Amino acid sequence: MYLFHTVPKLSFLIVLFCLFFSCNKGTDDKHGSVNSGDDVNRGNISGYVTDDGVAGDDADIAIRIADAFTDPQLAAAVIISGVDGKGRLTPDMRLLLTECPAGGIMLFRYNLDTDNDAIRKLINEGVTLIASGASVELHPAGEPAGEKTVIAVPSFVSVDHEGGTVKRFRPGVAALPPASSYWETAQDKGRNAAVTKIAADSYSAGKAIGDLGINLNFAPVAEYLNKNNSDFLEDRSYGPDPAFAADAAAAFIAGMELANVLCAVKHFPGSAGVDPHLFPSVLREDRAALAELTAPFESLIRSGRARAIMVSHSAVPAVDDTNIASLSLAVMDGWLRRDLGFKGIIICDDFSMAAVSDQSARNENRLRPETAAVRSLAAGADMVLVWQPDLRRTHKEIQAALDDGRLSRERLRITAARIIREKIRLGLINGKWGAGSGE
Repeated sequence: MYLFHTVPKLSFLIVLFCLFFSCNKGTDDKHGSVNSGDDVNRGNISGYVTDDGVAGDDADIAIRIADAFTDPQLAAAVIISGVDGKGRLTPDMRLLLTECPAGGIMLFRYNLDTDNDAIRKLINEGVTLIASGASVELHPAGEPAGEKTVIAVPSFVSVDHEGGTVKRFRPGVAALPPASSYWETAQDKGRNAAVTKIAADSYSAGKAIGDLGINLNFAPVAEYLNKNNSDFLEDRSYGPDPAFAADAAAAFIAGMELANVLCAVKHFPGSAGVDPHLFPSVLREDRAALAELTAPFESLIRSGRARAIMVSHSAVPAVDDTNIASLSLAVMDGWLRRDLGFKGIIICDDFSMAAVSDQSARNENRLRPETAAVRSLAAGADMVLVWQPDLRRTHKEIQAALDDGRLSRERLRITAARIIREKIRLGLINGKWGAGSGE
């Protein structure tokens, strides 16, 4: 990727453009979805790990690290937590991350409203602390008598950086225009010009946030704009055309990937016209309309672009009349994994939102965030987002669920291996046997 430092701007745009289209050549004309025909493994979840998320040269090491994790390490590996601190972690936060070496941390404006050096110091402190608590000792493969190597597993460092109004940095840092502006570009200058600009802008922003130490971006929004979601999404969507939304999201991912930043595409299967932080969200479409609604996600999955997907807290009665999407086995394991063939990381947003509390109040005693996190993991999620005050309780609840059978250890090890495989791919862990330290 460092090749692009020396490539003139025009040539750089052409390279991005070619890379983007070469990776999307299987899309159909109507929805941008890859033509069906790929063999989709419909076995149990262990099949998904060996086929996908932990496939390739790094599969063995990812699985071996996950197998070596203790229960507390497994329980921590599936959590992405907010952190307290600006420039450095607060003492209480250091203690929390020592107890729970979370698989990821997420940063917000209160962490990032400072200079870049202070941001780097905060991130380095958190990643170093977590890597120390998430380390294992392994013998070299095939050499059980060989000297053990310590392998540290650092955390993802995540942020919401869609562009436009959804940004966490000071003005001028990793600036990105709103997604809707690219639809305007497509109308004025053509779609090829728009997607090329998206890839270039995304790469530039990705390099900027990557330079700070961020390696996971909760973006792009792949939902196309329609009458049911426009009040909520507004300028966060790439526009009303499903095919362009798919191509635009793929271009955004391509740019971030060139900068070594993983994207979590959102919000599957879609959003209603209300803010789920404040109100219950319900997708009332039938199955045929839902297939149309999720066409951009299917395109990104079939083309291999989507490596992580964030599932919404929307209720989807046509698929599951009891649980919201983020708590639904039918949505995550059935629809997303088996029907669409997604083999990457499924991430669920924090469970303190009104869309969660409303649903639980109607169906049972109100779900606590830590209880909801366990149910989400049992239903197919790989990682759950938590706020700092809920971190300790969530970590303990996941361990309790492993002890009492609500969560399967095999299930969590498979999930941890999928997460570790991505970290190896991103270069966060040295996957070459014998080096074994987080960078």
